[in-house]
Amino acid sequence: MRHGGSMGRMGSGGKGGNPKEGRYYRSRAPMKTLKRLLKVMHEYRFRILLVVILNITSSLATVGNTYMLRPVINDYILPLVGKQSPDLSSFIGILAVMAGLAILAASCSFAAARIMIYVSSGTMKKIRTDLFSHVQKLPVSYFDSKQHGEIMSHFTNDTDTLRELISNALPNLISSVISITGVIVMMILLSWQLFLLVMVHMTLILFIIRTVGSRSSLFFRKNQGELAALNGYIEEMIEGQKVVKVFSYEEEAKARFDAMTENLYHVASKANLYAIVVMPILGNLSYLHYTLTAVFGAYLTIHGILDIGTIGAFLQYTRTFTQPINQISQQINTILMALAGAERIFDLLDEPIEIDEGKIRLVHAEYDANNQLVETSCDRGFCAWKEVKEGEVQLTKLDGDVRFNNVSFSYVPGQLVLDDISLYARNNQKIAFVGSTGAGKTTIVNLINRFYEITEGEITYDGINIQDIKKGDLRNSISMVLQDTHLFTDTVMENIRYGNLDATDEEVIQAAKLANADSFIRHLPNGYQYMITADGENLSQGQRQLLAIARAAVKNPEVLILDEATSSVDTRTEALIEKGMDQLMDNRTVFVIAHRLSTVRNSDAILVLEHGKIIERGNHEALLEMKGRYYQLYTGIFELS
Repeated sequence: MRHGGSMGRMGSGGKGGNPKEGRYYRSRAPMKTLKRLLKVMHEYRFRILLVVILNITSSLATVGNTYMLRPVINDYILPLVGKQSPDLSSFIGILAVMAGLAILAASCSFAAARIMIYVSSGTMKKIRTDLFSHVQKLPVSYFDSKQHGEIMSHFTNDTDTLRELISNALPNLISSVISITGVIVMMILLSWQLFLLVMVHMTLILFIIRTVGSRSSLFFRKNQGELAALNGYIEEMIEGQKVVKVFSYEEEAKARFDAMTENLYHVASKANLYAIVVMPILGNLSYLHYTLTAVFGAYLTIHGILDIGTIGAFLQYTRTFTQPINQISQQINTILMALAGAERIFDLLDEPIEIDEGKIRLVHAEYDANNQLVETSCDRGFCAWKEVKEGEVQLTKLDGDVRFNNVSFSYVPGQLVLDDISLYARNNQKIAFVGSTGAGKTTIVNLINRFYEITEGEITYDGINIQDIKKGDLRNSISMVLQDTHLFTDTVMENIRYGNLDATDEEVIQAAKLANADSFIRHLPNGYQYMITADGENLSQGQRQLLAIARAAVKNPEVLILDEATSSVDTRTEALIEKGMDQLMDNRTVFVIAHRLSTVRNSDAILVLEHGKIIERGNHEALLEMKGRYYQLYTGIFELS
């Protein structure tokens, strides 16, 4: 990047260091996933502790309130039976105590719920922030293998299930466990004989939950995966609606959608079936347990082993014991779905980030009185590579000299895309790549940006191995115009400024003029403040391409890459672009990929590629004289495909 370009972002891309940075411990099992989620919530540990205390208080108040039935029945109700004018003052007093305990339990539950809403919102913010930050660090190869809708599903469906878990299911689970623990203790104190029935009931419950829950968890994981795939397909179809309609693909699209929704239907049905069936089973077991407890308790009371108050309190504890278990069974659906979503989120966070071991940085420099390069401030001088070796600083002027030395590359091991490529490009040289689709043209320019790592050989930039250069600094010195433009929902001004966030309005306008985009921009409503929507759907293809070129121009790069930059525009617009390009390419290293051979005639060198090899090289005239593949392409004997 040249003087006047953005230095504020140098080194910001491709964060190096440990590839595990910012990751959580990998886990697949539900309990381990839950523990991992609690690690994410670590900053809210004191609030969570307060919620636990509030839930304990609420549960103890409820348990204590239930125990009060024993003295109420034995000491207040039974002694008053048959009296003509009973004294109810003490009875009213104990009822007031019970009412106070009920109010305390309700207040603590309400406060705990409010706190958990805050905790869940904060946790969702942290998870989404971590996800988005991690996605920015992933290599390009990851996005090549994933649908955008599937990635988006992590930010929407999976995080939504987690919100329900944290704000609702998890607090209910904690409260239920505390309640069950308190109730069990009180049951044992009241009657160990009746508690034997409880033990049988608990054994059946745990067996059912474990058996059904394991099956349900499996299908909930499948459910989240099917939902992500469906989201990806929907996004593809919406983005490609013009193609769908042009080729009358509607019926086939509907058929594929129906098949995917059918799969989701079956998986979701099985997941919810296993989760929902637990509640009626446990509910009926609780009724059976209550009946058996009443019968056995009556038997013990008749034989003088227990009193009526104890039986009354124990029966109420039986209902209290069953209620949290029913709550847990009702939350199984939410918990299992949320844990499945959490596993998918953690899987994404576990994806290896783009490794950057480069140490050479891009800085501003100038020559001192002794004609030696020295580092200077951002508003002075030109750009240079800064390397620190054994405590000594070495500066190399950024010149744009790019060389490939015996480079081979394969996306899939054993399937070479580039085979022993060697080439060089100096400052103020224009190098063109031509060849059939799949010959490796775009792969070469992607390797310059280090979107992928080479298999063999070496790529140097100003004599420096690009693997030694920080990726962010390397990419800051390169600008790229793609065939498929991408514009953001923002003004024309900000879309151009995206190439250099520090650019002034005047620099943006100058870049637009350089790309011959200024004229059409000023004819738009509000000019440079015109709002672009839906990836530039409110502009023509040619206008979008001109804005992409203006974005590249405002970056003021040392190396410029044009990947089919004019293939989507008409001849008149192409002429306008080429006129601006002549100025933009001046005193820069330029790589051009083009199917229209008329656009590469003035290149300093034209490289013809086939099957990952350079089969011809030379300028336009020399290649025509050779009467080889380029001659055949240019004269139409052999057409590019």
